Amino acid sequence: MSPDAAAILCLIALASATVGAVVIQARRSADCWQTWALHVIARCYSPLMFRQRLGPRCTLPSEGGALLIGNHRSPVDPLLIFSGSCRRRDGYRLRVIEFLTASEYCRIGGFIGWVCKHTHSIPVDRDGRDREPAKEALRRLQRGHLVGIFPEGRINTGAGLLPANPGVAWLALKGGQPVIPVFIHGAPQSGNMVKPFVTSSRVRVTWGDPIDLSEHRNERFTPELLNRVTSLLMERLAATGALWDAGETEPTILQSPAIRLSTESMSA
Repeated sequence: MSPDAAAILCLIALASATVGAVVIQARRSADCWQTWALHVIARCYSPLMFRQRLGPRCTLPSEGGALLIGNHRSPVDPLLIFSGSCRRRDGYRLRVIEFLTASEYCRIGGFIGWVCKHTHSIPVDRDGRDREPAKEALRRLQRGHLVGIFPEGRINTGAGLLPANPGVAWLALKGGQPVIPVFIHGAPQSGNMVKPFVTSSRVRVTWGDPIDLSEHRNERFTPELLNRVTSLLMERLAATGALWDAGETEPTILQSPAIRLSTESMSA
């Protein structure tokens, strides 16, 4: 065989191996190829732009539903979480995390709208009057999906954690699925939605162990129960980020309204 022929065969073999690897990785996705492509972009972009460290491994389950709760520091938070979510303790598994998202981003069209569509975002109006987002999130949890929520309801630019929406406790209790805390340190912040995506920073994402709510699941649903469980969830989220005194300082916030998850008349 001539050197030229050998070189061509090597190139064909390399190309075939590359295509095979792409197909295998795409088939690992429980969703469409667009979702897999978004994950590849996130896995490449986050370490380069945000110097994100991808360990330790994610604590989301490889099968079945779970409710993910996270602190909200920046518009890039879902990307940061998604980029490291496939590295599980029991191996590699790509699953979509379906975040409750401000409805204006889901309807905006263009690239942002495309991303929201292929990550199955749940649109939420900021006024909190519509109960349908909470019902839809509950249905997805009960069908075994991964649902993500930022309980603070808005971007927090200060220290500690903002007061949480009790809707997170309602979802956690009614959904009956594991609740996984994730804490983001160092996400870039700005007064607009675009600049954080092109602002270099050093980010750390910490995954916590599942939060046990079994002792509360059979209690009668009351505002007092929801407040207690909300406090428990936020304490565990703070502990995941090593914020033992989360309420010690009064955070400053952006001048944008919070996303409120309405569960009125749904406590029974």
